[in-house]
Amino acid sequence: MDTKNRNQVESRYYRLAQIIGNKKAKPPIPPMIPIGHTKWYNGIKSGIFPRPVHVGRTALWRGSDIDELKERIDRGELTI
Repeated sequence: MDTKNRNQVESRYYRLAQIIGNKKAKPPIPPMIPIGHTKWYNGIKSGIFPRPVHVGRTALWRGSDIDELKERIDRGELTI
């Protein structure tokens, strides 16, 4: 991966609705990781899922952390 693409990956951030989805949104947001809100926050508390970065009152997750989590799930290292 060249430097330009690496910087783009490192500068991506996701809000929770983008990660776990939101069926009620217009249009609905499909989940990247199909998990419920409570299980997501319990996973953060137990260290399974990445901690958010706070910008003011908004919680954001680094794109690189979410990509790594998805890879771990795909490899079978983590079951949700």
